[in-house]
Amino acid sequence: MTLRIAMAQLNYKLCDFSGNLARIRAAVAKAQDADLIVFTELCLSGYYPQDLVEEPDFPARQQMALDAVLALSRETTAALVIGAATRNKGIGKPLHNSLLVIQRGEVQLAYHKQLLPTYNIFDERRHFEPGPNQPALLTLNGTRIGFVICEDAWNNTGAEYAIDPVQSVVDAGAELIVSINASPSNVGKPAQRAELFAGIAKHWNVPLVYVNQVGGNDQIVFDGASFVVDPRIGLVQQLPLFEEAVEMVSFDGGFLRDGERLQDAVPQTLADSEFYYRQIVLGLRDYAAKIGFRKVVIGSSGGIDSALTLALAVDALGADNVCGITMPSQYSSAGSVSDSVDLCRNLGVQLLEHPIADLVGGYRASFERDFGAVPSTLTVENLQARIRGTILMEYSNHFGHLLLTTGNKSEISVGYCTLYGDTNGGLNIIGDLYKTEVFALARYFNQRHGRELIPQAIIDKEPSAELSEGQRDTDSLPPYPVLDEILKLHIEGTRLRPAEYAAAKAFVTQLQANGEQALIDRILGLVAKSEFKRRQAPPIIRVRNRAFGNGRQMPIAAQY
Repeated sequence: MTLRIAMAQLNYKLCDFSGNLARIRAAVAKAQDADLIVFTELCLSGYYPQDLVEEPDFPARQQMALDAVLALSRETTAALVIGAATRNKGIGKPLHNSLLVIQRGEVQLAYHKQLLPTYNIFDERRHFEPGPNQPALLTLNGTRIGFVICEDAWNNTGAEYAIDPVQSVVDAGAELIVSINASPSNVGKPAQRAELFAGIAKHWNVPLVYVNQVGGNDQIVFDGASFVVDPRIGLVQQLPLFEEAVEMVSFDGGFLRDGERLQDAVPQTLADSEFYYRQIVLGLRDYAAKIGFRKVVIGSSGGIDSALTLALAVDALGADNVCGITMPSQYSSAGSVSDSVDLCRNLGVQLLEHPIADLVGGYRASFERDFGAVPSTLTVENLQARIRGTILMEYSNHFGHLLLTTGNKSEISVGYCTLYGDTNGGLNIIGDLYKTEVFALARYFNQRHGRELIPQAIIDKEPSAELSEGQRDTDSLPPYPVLDEILKLHIEGTRLRPAEYAAAKAFVTQLQANGEQALIDRILGLVAKSEFKRRQAPPIIRVRNRAFGNGRQMPIAAQY
């Protein structure tokens, strides 16, 4: 007997129960012919609600949404698979991360996630108690379906956890596995998932349906890319990357769509720059919309970082919703203004000019008058950055624009940024890109649009903060192709993709062989000393496996 399955890959806002419910309703209406409609992990609240689950009104608000889903299930013949936080009736943490199968107004099956991740950006054990080691199975249209939740399936080797929930449902006789997920996106992750789950299906000889959420929640972006795996063939269907989708597939021992037997599907793969582009654009669009901002403001220095930030913001929000401000000082090159003018003209963005030379001079004079000392070169450099940061926040406060900061991962790593200056802002959209990746993404941006929107003069320009006469980044740092490989190995290490890790390891090993250990040690020292700056920096949209923020938790007062 055929089982018709709808995969609902939706974009949820954290704890917007009414909004999330509306999306669920729309998906059910679209999938009226389905026997089983599969939503994602914690879909009622969105993933991950963090300490909001401890708020006094969370249970009641979620229960209202759950009651609405129960009522909705009476209006369709389909069984609905949803994710929700449920009360733990035993000892331990007060909640479970649960999967509920709802049909005809009743909960037909309740399963509690057994493997709770507490690594990288995950901290589920903070709020949830693992469920008992019991397989979740339900027979529908003659098919015995086994259910798991996200991390439950990431133990196929048995290396991380003492139990394997997938093996449990297979041993219990599952003929089909359905996995609901909230799997955050980073470069390489879609391919990793597809490979892992294809391997699971083949190893246990069981077909598998994997449904993932999509959209940005704070720093984290979910790419969707839900898929279906036939153990004899491999991947046979995949939903779009970075888009909402509700798609049907039929199962009768194998998978069909529109009556045609599904064959081998080519996994969607994106080159790194295209992946970064799509993830950042979606992340910014959702971040602004979900916190209530329509417009953004960005300091335009004429350099590559601010240029790329402006360009990505235009694609995410539209040129009319992006404003650039150029703030030249006595040390600014002529190109810092003229390149900003060219850039903003190309992008169709309003550019305002607010010179700061007089403000810097006033601060220097009052410092010397009141403190009896001439401010040092470093003090004056940082003063310029802080004046610019204040002007941008002044504009943000008055006109209601979200300020985007523009530091890249290379600079943030070594502290090549000014606290309360160029770190001011509500969000950093390129802060998980190394400088070499910033250049690559700028070139891709122009290629994507088929013309030189980011002026080649900006891409070719030697990086400089322009805070003192003749200043260049290489005065303080090694060339970025060198710096970035050292940083990748130190910050991400084996979390890098295998080829990337091997390249970084070989590069640093060669540096050591060339007698450059002192350089490596100096860079690692800068990373350690700059932790206090990163702790106070704006949120960063995560695109790599180990991003600053909750993905890399380091102490400030420590011996490194």
